[in-house]
Amino acid sequence: MAATRHDGGLLDRLPAVRGRYEPGAVMADLTWFRVGGPAEVLFRPADIDDLADFLGQRPADVPLTVIGVGSNLLVRDGGIAGVVIRLGRDFARIEARGAEIVAGASAPDVAIALAARDAGLGGLEFLRGVPGTLGGALRMNAGAYGREISDVLVSAEALDGQGVRHRVEAGDLGLSYRHSTAPADWIYVAARLRGRPDSAERIAERMATVKEARESTQPTRARTGGSTFKNPPGARAWELIDAAGCRGLRRGGAGVSEQHCNFLINDGTARAADLEALGEEVRRRVRESSGVDLEWELRRLGQHAGGAVREVAP
Repeated sequence: MAATRHDGGLLDRLPAVRGRYEPGAVMADLTWFRVGGPAEVLFRPADIDDLADFLGQRPADVPLTVIGVGSNLLVRDGGIAGVVIRLGRDFARIEARGAEIVAGASAPDVAIALAARDAGLGGLEFLRGVPGTLGGALRMNAGAYGREISDVLVSAEALDGQGVRHRVEAGDLGLSYRHSTAPADWIYVAARLRGRPDSAERIAERMATVKEARESTQPTRARTGGSTFKNPPGARAWELIDAAGCRGLRRGGAGVSEQHCNFLINDGTARAADLEALGEEVRRRVRESSGVDLEWELRRLGQHAGGAVREVAP
């Protein structure tokens, strides 16, 4: 593929790439909430070498934001300044190698679970209940139903902000509940996950149980993100939210799910500001009710409408 570049504004300052630049990309089309302002420039690298070259040559003062499929992402109404990177097909390959699954960072977690099933590798069924991609799961040590990425991770590969490759063992990433000590500028590109030999039939049965549990307890067909708040030590966020009287609470087109009150819902008319303000109101009520200060699990990115200071929050 020939190197391409475009003219105008920020694009004039960016290096030539083999992938694609999209100025003013509509971020609402790329997130599960379906809200948010545009990206100044969206970059879809052709492959890992294209991404490494871009990182090594891009102006140091240009902000970078990496997104996956937008499952746990709230993009603010003012959009995201700088370059938003979204990994594509070349980063989504999945391969079984003995008792391991080797997958690219943009591979959906559910696709990894299905590939492990087809390869007769158990232990990865919980990924059927984790929305999003492997890259996001690595960054936040995502998990579900009592299991986390740290339980199955062997090693990971990432590029730093200068495009230098790093291959690290799982124990070097400082993984804990919804947290990692990996450098903030690392962009995960691939990982190796450990499974255990098992029959595809038994694995499929366990995956069906995970699927049923998720669909019966979570608003999977609504415009929502993942879990809104982290579980505080010794407690469950949804129970604290429910006890504070927040189930069904609304602000504009945003609401707290009646089905699972640690999920926020966009009824189709919400702005990002409605969803974020509703989340902050939930936090305030829980704090008053229980003394617990809930931490956001959703990533909130970009600027408020009107140009407020850019913030990236976990």
